[in-house]
Amino acid sequence: MNFVEELRWRGMIHDAMPGTEEQLQKEMTSGYVGIDPTADSLHIGHLVSVMILKHFQRAGHRPIALIGGATGMIGDPSMKSAERNLLDEETLRRNQEGIRKQLAKFLDFDSDAPNAAKLVNNYDWMKNYSFLDFIRDIGKHLTVNYMMAKDSVKKRLSAESSVGLSFTEFSYQLLQGYDYLHLYETEGCRIQMGGSDQWGNITTGTELIRRKAGGEAFALVCPLITKADGTKFGKTESGNVWLDRHYTSPYKFYQFWMNVSDEDAAKYIKIFTDLSKEEISVLEEEQATAPHLRPLQKRLAKEITIMVHSLEDYELAVEASNILFGTSTSETLKKLDEDTLLSVFEGVSQFEISKNELYGGIKAIDLCTEKAAIFPSKGEMRKLVQSGGVSLNKEKLAESDTLIDSSYLLNDKYLLVQRGKKNYYLLIAK
Repeated sequence: MNFVEELRWRGMIHDAMPGTEEQLQKEMTSGYVGIDPTADSLHIGHLVSVMILKHFQRAGHRPIALIGGATGMIGDPSMKSAERNLLDEETLRRNQEGIRKQLAKFLDFDSDAPNAAKLVNNYDWMKNYSFLDFIRDIGKHLTVNYMMAKDSVKKRLSAESSVGLSFTEFSYQLLQGYDYLHLYETEGCRIQMGGSDQWGNITTGTELIRRKAGGEAFALVCPLITKADGTKFGKTESGNVWLDRHYTSPYKFYQFWMNVSDEDAAKYIKIFTDLSKEEISVLEEEQATAPHLRPLQKRLAKEITIMVHSLEDYELAVEASNILFGTSTSETLKKLDEDTLLSVFEGVSQFEISKNELYGGIKAIDLCTEKAAIFPSKGEMRKLVQSGGVSLNKEKLAESDTLIDSSYLLNDKYLLVQRGKKNYYLLIAK
């Protein structure tokens, strides 16, 4: 597999230094991507770089994931308008462990293959490097003029920026450049990859390798991913879409991909899956023939949910999605964990009821009129129950006077009432 060719048809190359493709075709090459450890989970904004490493390994090359423990303590000025919060070592180590577990779903770290992936943390080689040694050994090789010419620096020093640029952030490109030099010397690393906003920092590294080690190194960056409407990819109203199920449930993760536009689905399926060009072409033809069936979104959501979570999580997400459309059963409902249940019924009307009253049992008609205002009158509820239009936990309510007790509770806390086909109500027992 030709790595550069693979990325090219997937729309994942923004720029590459001359000689990059030749180097990769010549021999197995070690290459790295830097990952910001500001949280103990990756979010989908990281996935482009992670997929680049995955394709890199599939093409027979050796991927290195660099956790920016040291640089995470400083903050990268690229594409940002303000300085970030700095992290302590204990937090960084915890974040690194969380990120490694997630990366292991994409990369082979543990085999004895010559191109097994490696995880490194730049804090390990920076923590004992004194400031005096650093500016003597590294700082002297790059001029201030060279560093000032970088777009990330120019943007923050421009008249539009009211924030300015601290010396701490100005020094960031030197530190990232040194990372590349260190990995060049210790791991034989010859290529650094990342988003197009990192081009300036990456080429600082190739320049440092040329000047200090007399070596040749390469750079390859992918475009920054946006949505078809021009807005930022990966953000929702509630914030980032995380890979950790505790921050974003597998159901919500699946729904994010299901809800992307047709145009975005055609782009994302190339970037975020390893489906072949032929498989994607077939899906694109199906989408053109029957766009209402959304084959691109369905396959994209399936592939990436299984990759990040599991087949079981994907299947449960599909079942959960069917709940609102009336095609699922009470068995499906009972399988849902609390997070997924709340995600599915986010936005539906909710009522609090007393759990104590359920221990002795309460008539369904009293529950849905007096305790929760689902029906305006008992007469209206009786009429709808008789015509089979009321369900409790996805099972038709046969009698208005059915006694409802705590055994009906989902996750020992919730009752789902359905009035007609589309009206759902969530009762929360406290």
